[in-house]
Amino acid sequence: MQNYSFDPDYLRDKYRQERDKRLREDGNDQYQEVSGDFSYFVDDPYIKNAIERQALTDSYEIVIIGGGFGGVLAASRLKEAGFSDFKIIEKGGNFGGTWYWNRYPGASCDIESYIYFPLLEETKFIPGKKYTNAPETLEYFDVISEKFGLKEHAIFQTEVNDVRWKDDERLWEINTNKGDKIKCNYVVHANGPLNRPKLPAINGINDYKGHTFHTSRWDYQYTGGSSKGNLSNLKDKRVAVIGTGATAVQCIPHLAESAKQLYVFQRTPSSIDERNNTETNEDWFLNQSPGWQGKRRENFEGFLTGNVSGKDLVNDGWTEVFRRILGAMLNNGPSRFRIFLWTLGSVFSKKLYTEGLRSYLQGKFMSHVGVKNLAKQVEMADFEKMEQIRARADSVVNDPETAESLKPYYRQFCKRPCFHDEYLSAFNNDNVELVDTDGKGVDTITEKGIIFNGKEYEVDCIIFATGFEVGTEYTRRCGYEIYGKNGLSVSKKWQDGLSTLHGMHANGFPNCFFFGPQQGAFTANYTHSLDEQSIHLSYILKKMKEDKLTYVEASKQAEADWVDTIIAKSRDMRDFRESCTPGYYNNEGKPNLEPQNNPYGGGPLEFFSMMNKWRKEGKLEGLELSGN
Repeated sequence: MQNYSFDPDYLRDKYRQERDKRLREDGNDQYQEVSGDFSYFVDDPYIKNAIERQALTDSYEIVIIGGGFGGVLAASRLKEAGFSDFKIIEKGGNFGGTWYWNRYPGASCDIESYIYFPLLEETKFIPGKKYTNAPETLEYFDVISEKFGLKEHAIFQTEVNDVRWKDDERLWEINTNKGDKIKCNYVVHANGPLNRPKLPAINGINDYKGHTFHTSRWDYQYTGGSSKGNLSNLKDKRVAVIGTGATAVQCIPHLAESAKQLYVFQRTPSSIDERNNTETNEDWFLNQSPGWQGKRRENFEGFLTGNVSGKDLVNDGWTEVFRRILGAMLNNGPSRFRIFLWTLGSVFSKKLYTEGLRSYLQGKFMSHVGVKNLAKQVEMADFEKMEQIRARADSVVNDPETAESLKPYYRQFCKRPCFHDEYLSAFNNDNVELVDTDGKGVDTITEKGIIFNGKEYEVDCIIFATGFEVGTEYTRRCGYEIYGKNGLSVSKKWQDGLSTLHGMHANGFPNCFFFGPQQGAFTANYTHSLDEQSIHLSYILKKMKEDKLTYVEASKQAEADWVDTIIAKSRDMRDFRESCTPGYYNNEGKPNLEPQNNPYGGGPLEFFSMMNKWRKEGKLEGLELSGN
């Protein structure tokens, strides 16, 4: 393993300078909401035949809002539990969620397919490679749908306007853009955290006369080709990409291959490590023991959060970060190594469990290492890893100035790390120019193109690789308001901070279930968390049916106690997050520091274990229940 030398004082100062030049007073307000004049950016380009139908006024036992992995997993687990009277409302033309929208060229997953694809043992599906791509992921949605017969439960091309609890009927009413007034006993909000595109609020964005689209609504009619590339229609086009995050990293190599001229406008470079994708060994896959997938994804999450046990089963770029950074600590003894793993895992999840760390270190391990010394060792290891990332830019990119611009100067997990083998080399193409805005962003957009630093770049097309809204209000991201008992809106209930039981229930919102990381489990492998929530949902509803119960609501006391638990377990990473260069991980440089708005601070595996124990007790503790 190669060692990289560095000057810690220089890097601390450099990181601080790079952060400071990117800080903005407007934070998330620097982005334009895709509504009004910008609503066309969220139109569905993938629907070939729009569905024309009469408004629905039917009633169902359960309605699931969202047809991504959350909604599909909820439906699949409910089917397993014996439920059939349910519908899935999805605004897209098919299942897929984020993967329905993100069909840009090169779209792929950076989490191993053997743990990212849920239900592999149930479906017997064999992913083609260690890391899957968008076409295979959409194919897998069809596999799950066919396995559990979900298409017959789907209401596609339909967007929810609002959801209202009818106090007199003890039912939910769901109003949609199709004029539907659908009623149900239970509603499941599985709309996902990454579904609403955002645009930069750049002066003149409405003045541009050329072609524009967002990467989550890729216009293949304009570019030609497919998610595999070959964008042949761009051979005589000058193209600009604004943004250099994970999406841009994947699509830029294909644009570089096809466009006459490509300008990449960068504010902050991504961290680009090796990907090294490999074909699936079918013999290995078919000879796995029952229960292998659950063990594998728990092993992965353990390595990322410090709960390491046994062999690294996934053994990829995510877990390599921890193996490489922590390898040298093995010589310091297993106890010290365990503390170091646990602490760095906390850094990865962006919330350092300060009080727990202090009490942990005040025990028998305090003689080995102190808090300050431990934090310093984490920082040193992080510096070395990032030096490796920066050295890779030098080794791949021919032009030294461009290579320097592509070097990330921030801590490893200030931004989502990227893994790609063609992105850096794309800048060696003669038709590709990196426009490094040095943290400023572009100046303005004109009728003909983009201006930065006094120079106008005339282009035929501008592609916005600017991601999805993160950190905005829950109802803005999901696109509809929820009204509970006595007309209480969820926006008002949560205006001073999140308040739930286990992240899934909210007092005042009976028979209502929320999916997502809020006050629950935060995982790098998000489908793992969604599957656990689906299992929990199906258990509750099946238990209620067996006990002839029809009404469930978090009690005020149980909700208050859970909020106290979240606050007590909150990992206070104020210094770390505020020191990071702005991005969606730290709310564009204005991190949300309200402790109750965090996921569960004990980590996902501890949370899953707690929920499993809760289910085994069979009491539905903390929930107010009644029958007809």
